[in-house]
Formats: sequence, structure tokens, C-alpha cells
Amino acid sequence: MALLTRRMVWLKGVVFASFIGLLGCSSPTVSEYADNSPDFALSQFFSGHLTAHGILKNRSGKVIRYFDADLHGQWQDGVGTLKEDFVFDDGEKQHRTWTMTPDEHGQYIATANDVIGHGVIRQAGNALFMQYVLRIPYDGDTLDVSVDDRMYRVNDRVVINESVLSKFGFDVGYLTLVIEKVVEPE
Repeated sequence: MALLTRRMVWLKGVVFASFIGLLGCSSPTVSEYADNSPDFALSQFFSGHLTAHGILKNRSGKVIRYFDADLHGQWQDGVGTLKEDFVFDDGEKQHRTWTMTPDEHGQYIATANDVIGHGVIRQAGNALFMQYVLRIPYDGDTLDVSVDDRMYRVNDRVVINESVLSKFGFDVGYLTLVIEKVVEPE
């Protein structure tokens, strides 16, 4: 009986330690950045001409692709359109056009030509988080992956974007890019 009691105490300890460990693994929420600046005003930053430069890593963290992109954003009656033209290191070109529409909760609903359904943009302080399902070309076909985008405004001209791509709950890739507003000569 004493052996059974010791095992139960040990098991309870393991379960409790595992629970505490899982709490430490929770990811930050966008609201944790509410006091950070500069403010990520979506319609201000994603307006006009921007450039982006990034890398795509596979699930083990190896860089497998590099890319550059030209972005053009415009806003009308509170609704934004962001056109993205990507050129990858192997010459592949991809085009995406986002439409960002405000909702009644102070967030934006984002749709694009290769997004399944829509994403919800949440913004606080200098951070912007969005989750969505992206249909990507893969091995002569397409693959739908979940994307967890996290963008952080560093200064008036630069945003750093980190994305985790997952399928069936497993991370399958990581994207990092720097987005920069192009300052037009006066």
C-alpha cells in the first residue's frame, strides 16, 4: 500500500510539473504589446510603396528559399488593398492581393486570392498578429497550411514579420521577412 501511495504522489508531481511546463510554453498575445511604440497603424504603414526581403526555412530550420517583394497599399473608405509581388531565388513569381476590411470589434478581416476563408488581424501597440490558411504551390499541386503571422513595427519605416507555417498541428516551415516603406523623393 505504501508503494502505491508513493507512486501516486510521484505521478501527481509529474502531472503538476508537466502542467506548469505547458503554461510556460504558451505564446504571447498581441495585447501584451499594447504599450509598445511606434503604434502599428495598419492604414498608415501599409499605404504606398513598400519592399520586403525574406527567407523561408523548412521544419528543421534550414533556409530553403530567399525572396524579394514589391508591395503597394492603398485605402479607401477604411478598406485597404495590399498588392504583393514576390520573386524567389529560383525565379518563381507569386502574386497576392489582400483586402483588409474593418469589423465591429475594431479588428480587420483579411482576404486574399490564395487564402482559404479569411484571417483576422489583431493589432495592439507596435504588434500585429494574424492567423489564416494559405494555399501554396507544392510539388506540382497545392497544399493548404495554417499561418501564424506576427509583425512588429520597429520604427516608422520598418516592420519585421515572423510566420510559423503548420499542417495538422505540426510546424512545417518558418518565414522571416523585413518590410520597409519606400521613401519617395520629393
